[in-house]
Amino acid sequence: MAFVKDMLRMWAHSWKRFISIAMITLLGVAVLTGIYAGCRDAFRSTDRFFDAQGLHDVQVLSTAGLSNGDIAALRKVNGVAKVQAERSQEVTFDLDGRKSATMQEIGTNGIDQPYLQEGRMPKKAGEIAVTRKFIRDSGKRIGSRLTVIPESASSDTSDTNDTNGADGTNETNGTDEAPSFPTKLTIVGVVLDPQNLSNPDGYSAMTSFRSTATTDYTFFAPSDGVTGTLYTSATLLVKGAAAESTFDESYENTVKQVTDRIDGTVKTDRQKARRQELLDAGNKKIADARAEADKKFADAQSQIDANRQQFNQQVDQIVSMQAGAAAAGAAANGANAGAAAAAGATTPQLDETTRETMRETIIAASPELTQAKQQLDQAQSQLNEQKASTEQTLKTKENELKTSIPQVRWYVQDRQSLGGFSALKSDLDSIQSLGNAFPIVFLLVAVMMSLTAMARMVEEDRSLIGTYVGLGYGRLAVASRYLLFALLACLIGGGLGLIAGFLGIPAFLLVVLQGMYVMPGLRLEYDWLYGSLGIALFVVGVLAATIYACVQEMRQTPASLLRPKAPRAGSRILLERIRPVWNRIGFLGKVTARNIFRFKSRLIMTVGGVAGCTALIVCGLAINDTVADLGIKQYRDIYQYDLMVVSDDSDASAMRTKVASDGRVTSSLDVRIESGDLTVAGSGDGDSGKAGSSGSESIQLVAVPEKHLSDLGEMVTLQPVSSGILGTSGVGKTGSLKLDDDGVIVAQSAASALGVKAGSKVRLTNGDGVQATAKVSAVNRNLIGSDVYVSETYYAKLFDSKDAKNTKNSKSSEDSEALTWNAMLAKLSGSDTSQTDYAESLEEDSSVMKAVSCAHMADSFKFDLMGAVVALIVALAGGLALVVLFTLANTNVSERVREMATLKVLGFFDREVHHYVNREMMILTVMGVILGLPLGRLVGGMLTMALNMPSLYFEVEVKPLSYVIAAVATMAFALLVQLFVNPVLDRIDPISSLKSVE
Repeated sequence: MAFVKDMLRMWAHSWKRFISIAMITLLGVAVLTGIYAGCRDAFRSTDRFFDAQGLHDVQVLSTAGLSNGDIAALRKVNGVAKVQAERSQEVTFDLDGRKSATMQEIGTNGIDQPYLQEGRMPKKAGEIAVTRKFIRDSGKRIGSRLTVIPESASSDTSDTNDTNGADGTNETNGTDEAPSFPTKLTIVGVVLDPQNLSNPDGYSAMTSFRSTATTDYTFFAPSDGVTGTLYTSATLLVKGAAAESTFDESYENTVKQVTDRIDGTVKTDRQKARRQELLDAGNKKIADARAEADKKFADAQSQIDANRQQFNQQVDQIVSMQAGAAAAGAAANGANAGAAAAAGATTPQLDETTRETMRETIIAASPELTQAKQQLDQAQSQLNEQKASTEQTLKTKENELKTSIPQVRWYVQDRQSLGGFSALKSDLDSIQSLGNAFPIVFLLVAVMMSLTAMARMVEEDRSLIGTYVGLGYGRLAVASRYLLFALLACLIGGGLGLIAGFLGIPAFLLVVLQGMYVMPGLRLEYDWLYGSLGIALFVVGVLAATIYACVQEMRQTPASLLRPKAPRAGSRILLERIRPVWNRIGFLGKVTARNIFRFKSRLIMTVGGVAGCTALIVCGLAINDTVADLGIKQYRDIYQYDLMVVSDDSDASAMRTKVASDGRVTSSLDVRIESGDLTVAGSGDGDSGKAGSSGSESIQLVAVPEKHLSDLGEMVTLQPVSSGILGTSGVGKTGSLKLDDDGVIVAQSAASALGVKAGSKVRLTNGDGVQATAKVSAVNRNLIGSDVYVSETYYAKLFDSKDAKNTKNSKSSEDSEALTWNAMLAKLSGSDTSQTDYAESLEEDSSVMKAVSCAHMADSFKFDLMGAVVALIVALAGGLALVVLFTLANTNVSERVREMATLKVLGFFDREVHHYVNREMMILTVMGVILGLPLGRLVGGMLTMALNMPSLYFEVEVKPLSYVIAAVATMAFALLVQLFVNPVLDRIDPISSLKSVE
C-alpha cells in the first residue's frame, strides 16, 4: 500500500508531464481519427443515400438508342439484379437568354430516383420536379408554369436525334420512335438528383472546372405523357453491389464483373443487331418508296395511255370520214350510178402506211390536235424521266445506306463516369490522404517528447528506484510506476482525442462539405476498431519510449542508483576552437554555448521537436498557397488566350462570324474540341508510363489545324515537364515544345495521375467514342483540366484508320471529310471585367454552346474544402508546437534545478535567471525553425504527391509570407511558454534544491 501511495504522490507531483503526454496524444489521436472519421461519415451517408435512391451501378448508352431487344438482352446478363429503360429529351427555354435542360423520365423500376426536398413528386402529364439550382436561378417556385421547346423540333422528328449518333438517313425502324415529352409544364416539386450532389446554395462553384453536364438543368417528369419506344439509356443494379460501400475496391470489383460480361457478350451482338435493324428499316423505307413510286408511275402511265387512246380514236374517226368522202367523190365520176351507190355503202380499206400518213396530215392541219399530241408526248417524256430519276435515286440510296449508317457503339459506364460522384470521391480521397500522412509526424513527435519527459522523470527518481530495488521490489514492479503513468496519460489523452476526432473535427469538416455537397441523412458515427487502434498506436509508441528510459536506468545496480549520477565530463565544443569568435563572446554567452552543444540529447530533442512542428505548419501553409495559386497560374500564365468559345458542329461557321463581327478579338486560333478519355493499361514494360500503372482520365481533346500548329504556342504556354525525385517535376524552357504529327501532347494534370511520360503509349477516345492507340510525344505543364493536343494530320491518322478497321465500307483517310473547327481560342481587348461580360453575352447567342473567360476563371477558382482542412491542420500543428515547447522547457528546468539554485546563491536576480534559461531555449527554437522551414517545404511536396485528383496537378508553391508566418508562430509559442516557465524558476528554493542530493 505504501508503494501505491508513493506512486500516486509521484504522479501528482509530475502533473505537468502528465498533461504534456496527454495533450500530445490527444492531438495525435484527433488528427489520426478526425479527418478519417469525417471522410468516413461522408462516405457512409452518401452510400446509404445512393442505395436508398437506387443510384445505378452500370449505365449503358448507345449511339443509336436502345430498343426493347437491347433491354431484354441486358436482363439476361448474369449478375444483373434490375434493368431500367430510361427516356430523356433535351429541351430549351428562355431564362434570361437561351437555356437548356434534360427532360428525364422518372424510372418505374426504382433506379435513379430523385430525392424529394420540397412539394410532391410529379404524377400527371405536364407536371415536373426541378432541382434547387433551377429554383435559385429562375426565381420560380412550386406552381409556376414553364414552356419548353424540344431541341429536335427544327429537324425531322422521325429521325434519330444527334445524341444517338444517327444522321439524316438513320431513322428509327417502324416500331421505335424517339422519346417525346410534354412542352407545357408545371412545377410541383423540388428534388435532389442523386447523380449530382453539388450544393447550389453553397460555395460549390469550385467544382465547375470539372463539370461534365451537357445541359444547364434537369427536369424530372412522370411516365404519363411521355411517348416513344426508343430508349436513351439503360441503367442497371448489380447483385450484391448494394451490400458493398460504393467507394471501396470491393464494390468496384463486383460491378466490374458485370461490365466485363456485358462487354464480352451482349455488347457485340446487340451492336450488330441494332445496326441491322437500322439497315432493315432503311431498306424497308426504300422498298416502300419504290413500291409507292411504281404505283404512282403506273397510275400516271394508265392515265396517259387512256388519253392517248382517246386521242387516237378521234384522229381515226377523222381519217375514216375523209377516206369515205374521197371514195364517194371518185364513184360520182364513174360510169354508172349503181357502182356509186355501192361505193358509198362501204368504207374503203386503207393500208397502214396510208392511214398513218393521213393521221399525221390531219394532226398537222389541226392546231388543236397538234397541241394535244404534244401534251401527250411531253407527259410521257416527263414520266419516263421521273421514273429514271427515281430509280437512280433509290439505287443510290441503296448503295449509300450501309456507309451512311455508322457502326452502332455501346458505352458501358459505371458510377465513376458521373461527374458529381467522381468529384465527391476525389475530394474526400484527397482529404483522407492528408489525414493518413500528418499523424505520422504527430506520432514521431509524441514518441520524442515522451522519451524526453519520461527519461527525466525516471532520472529524477534514480535514488528512489535504487531504494525500491534494494528493498527487494522487482524491476518490473518499479517500472510499472512509470509505465502506468504513461499509459494513463495516453488513455486519457486518447479518450479526449477520440471525442475530438469523432465529434469535433468531423463536425467541422462536414459543415464545410455540406457547403459543397448535399448529403441527406448525414450523421456522425464512431468506429470502435479504428478508434481503439488509434489509441493503441500512441500507447505503444509512448510505452516503448518509457520502457527504453526505464531500462537505461534500471540496468544499473542498486548501489549505483543510490549514488548521485556523475556529472557529464567537461569537454570542449567546436566553437571554442575558433579563437577569434570565442574570445569575443562574454561569459554567459560561453556558458550558453556549452550548455547547448554539450547536452546533445537535449539539443536533438528540442531542435527535432521544434523542427517537426514548424514543418507541419509550413506544410499546411504550402498546400494552402499551392491551391490558392492554381487558378492564377493556369488561367493567366499557362492559358495565354482570354476566351474559349465552343459551338455545335452545325453552328461553327455562325459562331466564328458572330465573334468576328463583334470586333473584340485581337488574334484567334480555330480548333476542334471534343470530350474524350485517356486510358493507360497496366503493363509493367515501361511503355505505358509507370510499371503496372492503369486508369482512365476524362480529357479535353484539342485538334489543331495543320497550317496553324505553330500558332498554338501563342495561345497556350508550351513547357515540357519531366519527373524528378520524390515526385517533383522539372519544367523545361518556355516555347521549347512544339506540336507535330508524331504524337500527342498530354497535360501534366492527367499525366501525373496516370503515370504517363514522353514516349508512353496511351489509348485515346474521341468525341464519337472511337478509340485509338496514340504515342505521347511530350507532357506539357498544366495544372487544371486535362487537355490533350493533337495535330489535324495525326487526328485523322488515329481515328479515321480506326474507323476503317471497324467498318468495311468506311472512307479512307484520304477520302475522309475535313474536321469541323467547332471552337475558337481568342485574345481579347479590354479589361478583365469587360472580357467576362463579353463571354456571358456570347453564351446568350444561339450559335454558341459555351463561352469561357480565363479572367473570370482565374478570379473565381476556389478550393474551399482543401482550405478548411489546411486551416485545421495548421491549428493542430500550432497546438502541438505549443505542447512540445512547454514539455521541453519544463524538462529543461527540472534537469537544471541545482544550477538555477546555484545562480540564485551567486546573486542572480530573477530576471537574470529568466534570461539565462530562456536564451538557450530561444536559440534552440531558432535552430529548430531554421531546420523546419526547408523540411516543411519537402514534406509539403511529398504530401501533394498523394493528392492525385481528376484534372488537377498541385505544383508546390510556398510564399515567403508563409515561411514568415511559420517562423513567427513558432517563436510566439516559445515566448508564450516562457510566461509559464518563469514562475517555475521563481519558485526554486536555493537551500532545498542544493540539499536535495544529500
